[in-house]
Amino acid sequence: MTKIYLDHSATTPMDKQVLNAMLPYFSGKFGNPSSIHGFGQVALAGVDAAREELSRFLNCNSEEVIFTSGATESDNLAINGVIKALKKPSFAPSDAKALADKKAMAGKQGTKKEEMHIITSLIEHDAVLEPLMDQETKGIKITRLPVKANGVVDIEKFKKAIRDDTVLVSIMYVNSEVGSIQPISEIGKIIKNINEKRLKEWQKCRTAERGGRPQKIYFHTDATQAVNFLDCDVKRLRCDLLSLSGHKIYGPKGVGALFVKSGAPLNAVQLGGHHERNLRSGTLNVPGIVGLGEAIRLLNKKSREAENKKIAELRDMLVNGIMKNIPNAILNTDREISTPSHAHFSFLGVEGESILISLDLKGMAVSTGSACASSSLKASHVLLAMGIKPEIAHNSIRFTLGKQTTEAEIKKVIKILPPIIKRLRKMSPEH
Repeated sequence: MTKIYLDHSATTPMDKQVLNAMLPYFSGKFGNPSSIHGFGQVALAGVDAAREELSRFLNCNSEEVIFTSGATESDNLAINGVIKALKKPSFAPSDAKALADKKAMAGKQGTKKEEMHIITSLIEHDAVLEPLMDQETKGIKITRLPVKANGVVDIEKFKKAIRDDTVLVSIMYVNSEVGSIQPISEIGKIIKNINEKRLKEWQKCRTAERGGRPQKIYFHTDATQAVNFLDCDVKRLRCDLLSLSGHKIYGPKGVGALFVKSGAPLNAVQLGGHHERNLRSGTLNVPGIVGLGEAIRLLNKKSREAENKKIAELRDMLVNGIMKNIPNAILNTDREISTPSHAHFSFLGVEGESILISLDLKGMAVSTGSACASSSLKASHVLLAMGIKPEIAHNSIRFTLGKQTTEAEIKKVIKILPPIIKRLRKMSPEH
């Protein structure tokens, strides 16, 4: 049976060039890159070369790239690491003088608890939402921005959400379910202007009246779904932290990276070693890192533009074919503000899971939403945030195309899907 893969947002097939780059580091170049001897230095050279590839792609310094096990770890490190770094250090109980000074200061200033506020959106990946929920139980204040019907954050609502105690903003670059592209550069510019304005106002005050330096707002974006398609120049985006993952860009699973702008506050949350500038302990996954570097290297701007054009044409063929041949099909992806790979549909009267299984039996792989939540029976939080009713959200299927998708494959999906939907609708209790 012919296999047609249309679930590239979940993972991508590894490029053969990536695999070839990785193979030597499983055996011949097997050393630990932290070792001083020759075996270790050969492995370290591979890691350094990969770090340079990422720094060129992101337009940052190589020391600003931290390797992780993937975007989930990068997101967790970004959020928990910034909060940990910004929290005021506590005094050691044995330090009697420091403890006395602290009590005296508290007596003068009152007992008001210092608050920290974070802004995110309702459509983030759980790798962002769940760490924030955990921090909320510890007293951190969280604002979750709604999105418009097209799945894009409203900039005006973002501006209104910023408070004096806002310390971090975490907004994804591209939503994994519907493909909506968020205005990351614009958000970064707003944050930069606010930080500069606060600093200028502080500098205008007389020294005796200044108090502490104004708290900066730091900006993190999860760019996992963006790297294949969009400009990730961190200077243009004006972000302080950026997460990415290898297996979304035709690279290996189990490896990712976090860009950390020089000077951004970040404390390690994984302890037990001194790897990655003391920010991420653990022996480096050398083959994976080499593979990630090669996958990034292959994202040549010209070839990427050509691939994006081809993918967009095939995606439009799929969308037009479905809309023409299947009644009561709703396209949830706004093609004007999405990546070229996404086509998210709701087929009224049919459970998305039934469609997925029926297509799978025909040799076609699709998704009902985020791969990380595919075992959940809950309606997609992304679709609900877009104002889609729960019963319609359950009728949804996500098609995501890749650089190896062919016109013949799209034509076959357009041919096979309509009778599947028709059959399932006849079986539906609502019919």
